[in-house]
Amino acid sequence: MRNTLETRLGLFITFAVIVGALILELIGGTSLLKRGMDLKARFNNVHELKEGDPVKMAGVQIGRVRRIGFTQNKVLVLMRITDRRAAVRTDSKATVLFTGLLGQNYVSIDFGSSKGAIAMPDAELETIEQPDLSALMSKFDGVATGVKKMTDNISEININDALLPFTDFLKENRPRIAGILTNAQAVSEQLAAGKGTVGKLVQDEALYQNALQTVTNLNQTADELQAGIKETRAVLADLNAGKGTMGKLAKDETLYREAAGAVTNLNEILRKINQGQGTVGRIVNDESLFKNAKMTLQKLDKATDSLEDQGPLSIVGTAVSKLF
Repeated sequence: MRNTLETRLGLFITFAVIVGALILELIGGTSLLKRGMDLKARFNNVHELKEGDPVKMAGVQIGRVRRIGFTQNKVLVLMRITDRRAAVRTDSKATVLFTGLLGQNYVSIDFGSSKGAIAMPDAELETIEQPDLSALMSKFDGVATGVKKMTDNISEININDALLPFTDFLKENRPRIAGILTNAQAVSEQLAAGKGTVGKLVQDEALYQNALQTVTNLNQTADELQAGIKETRAVLADLNAGKGTMGKLAKDETLYREAAGAVTNLNEILRKINQGQGTVGRIVNDESLFKNAKMTLQKLDKATDSLEDQGPLSIVGTAVSKLF
C-alpha cells in the first residue's frame, strides 16, 4: 500500500471517527455498544423528542431513545434500557417530559406497582400523554390578550364619571344617612352601657354564668350519655357472647328447645280441651254439665232464701230433722 497523503488522511479520519464514537459511548452519548433491553411505547405526540434523548426513571437516566417511527397513526418510540438496576415493570407508564421550557425532552418511566411483573425485552409500555406546549402557550396568549383588553377598557373610563352617581346619591340622602349614623351611635352606646334587652344580654354577668353553667350541664349530660352507651354496648356484647342470665336465655340452644317443646305441649293441651278430651275438656265443652251447675246454683239460692226467713232455732231443728 502506498504511503500517500490521501492514505494517511483517510486513516486519520477513520481513527478520529472511532475515537469520537468511543468518547460518545464513554460519556453516555450513545448506547450502541452497551448491552441492554429494548422497550416500546406508542405516543400521539412526542413533542420534538429525538433519537438519543435520555430515558429516565425518578430523575435517574436508565437508557436512551434508540429509534422513533410511525405505526398505526401513532409514534412508536424504541428505548434501550442499559441500567440493570432499573426495575421496569409491566404496569409502568412512559411519558414524554421536558426539562424547563427550553430544555431537552426525555422519556420518563414510573416505577409501576409492586404487583406488576418485571418487563421482558420488546415489551410495550402504557403511555401518558402530556398537553402540547404550543397549545398551552396559545391559551396563555389568549388570556393575556383578554386581560389587556379589560385593563384598556378600565383605563378609558373616567373615574369622576364612574363616581358621579354615588356622589349624587350621597348628596340627596345626606340627612337620612346622618340620622342612621346617629341612631347607630346611640344603639352602640346603649349596648356598651348594658341598657335594653340586647345590652343586658351582652353585659349581664349573671346571664353569662347561667349560659356557662348550662353548657357545663350539657357537657356532663353528654358524658353520661356516652357512658350509658358504653354500658349498653357492653351489655349487648355480653348478650351476644351468651354471658349472664339474659345471655344464656338468648344463646342457650337447650333452653330454646325446651321452650319450643313446652309451647308444643301447651298447644296440644289446648287442642284436647277444645275437642272436649279429658276432665277439663269435658267441663269446658259439656253443655249438660253447665245446665246442672246452673240448676244447682238456683236450688242453692232458693235454700238460702228460705233459711233467711226462718229463725236460728228452726234452722237447727230443720237440720236435725234432716239428719235424724
